[in-house]
Amino acid sequence: MKRPVLLAALALPFALALAAPAWSQPETGRIVIGMGLEPPHLDPTAGAAAAIDEILYANVFEGLTRITSDGTVAPALATGWTVAPDGKSVTFGLREGVTFHDGKPFDASVAKFALDRARAEGAENAQPQLFAAISDVTADSPTSLTLTLSRPDANLPYALGWGDAVMVHPDSADTNKQTPVGTGPFQFDRWRRGDRVVLTRNDGYWGPPAHLKRAEFAFVTDATVALAALLAGDVHAFPIFGSPESLPVLETNPKFTVKIGTTEGETILAINAARPPFDDVRVRRAIAAAIDRQALVDGAMYGTATPIGSHMPPHDPAYVDLTGVNPYDPEKAKALLAEAGATDLAVELVLPPTSYARRSGEIIAAELRAVGIDASIRPVEWAEWLSKVFKGKDFDLTVVAHTEPQDINIYARPDYYFHVENARFNAVIDALASESDESARTALLQEAQQLIADDAVNAFLFQLPKVGVWDARIEGLWANSPIQANDLSDVSWHQ
Repeated sequence: MKRPVLLAALALPFALALAAPAWSQPETGRIVIGMGLEPPHLDPTAGAAAAIDEILYANVFEGLTRITSDGTVAPALATGWTVAPDGKSVTFGLREGVTFHDGKPFDASVAKFALDRARAEGAENAQPQLFAAISDVTADSPTSLTLTLSRPDANLPYALGWGDAVMVHPDSADTNKQTPVGTGPFQFDRWRRGDRVVLTRNDGYWGPPAHLKRAEFAFVTDATVALAALLAGDVHAFPIFGSPESLPVLETNPKFTVKIGTTEGETILAINAARPPFDDVRVRRAIAAAIDRQALVDGAMYGTATPIGSHMPPHDPAYVDLTGVNPYDPEKAKALLAEAGATDLAVELVLPPTSYARRSGEIIAAELRAVGIDASIRPVEWAEWLSKVFKGKDFDLTVVAHTEPQDINIYARPDYYFHVENARFNAVIDALASESDESARTALLQEAQQLIADDAVNAFLFQLPKVGVWDARIEGLWANSPIQANDLSDVSWHQ
């Protein structure tokens, strides 16, 4: 798809780049990764911010299992697993000779601690549903761990590959937010707040050693500065580049590789149905009908995204196109608002700092005003969004991409920030948890997508693309994002 070029927007970056030093030879043992957001802390087991995992997953912390670049689940600190014939227990064989970066050994007692901590009542873990089927954890021996389940859970090995399920040691668990200690191929070196996180190679790693000696994750929030930094060679890669309007310049430059891949990020206009009149499905459908998804794709994403009508990525085999359930129809939106008695509706649209959210929010606010909804905008930083919107549920509408993989079950969580409950949807998710037949799972997933589209739980916007740009001499970066990660374990330079 051809994307528009904004010459005016590019004039300043070009000027900056022309003034920058000549293209430099990289220190091939070092890489600088650009990121648009700085994480609030560095513990993947205690936060929902994607930026945490994008630095630490598979680099510093590892789980019993891991999600690979093609989205499949593979052994990690577990060498394999066996499911009991009744599906009520899973026994993991654990890798021998693994140590944390501080020299503490990893064994089944540590794994039991990590899983018990993650699933404990009141735990900070942002994804408690991952561990919901686990009723008991037993360390059979240093290299054998058995999980007893309250019900079969066919998805458990995949769930344990999330960043929220990585292994932490009892002695460092409480300080991982500032000084993370894992078992991965890189170890934490320093965090200069507002600037970068630095990792160095773990020469005692149990697996194949990393090619890179040093990895720096630099925080560059301004799109103009990001482009200039790339062109100058100060930043070697933006795995998620937040300035799609600049891509025509980079795509024609042989010094760069540009990859537009897929993510698990369903971008939604989240609606707080705990607040009237959003508890009225007619109002939620009116909001959905007021939004032109293609206008968002063209105007906010420069043609790089794909419209969606429910909470499932188009690349998933179970995906069904439901963009026609609540299509763009301003006149229908006005009629639904009148029918619901919400003709004087005023809403606040809370926008986190990501470029896709800020750009989409401006367009959505204009479209809501066009159907008679008085929409105001409130930009916030991530810390405020996480505390007030996600945890505090204090909002009307917000734009956000849910980047966790296979997370449609969040709509069955009664305490989640959407607040819409559907007994049939919950029954479908319960059935999905114990169903292992692929065709039956597909049917259940497609019914779940239809139910939340019919309920207009949120206004579904577009699937977030993974727009990656990096120095053409770099090999091994992921083109797609099957999970929140910048896995550097196999990244290298070639000349």
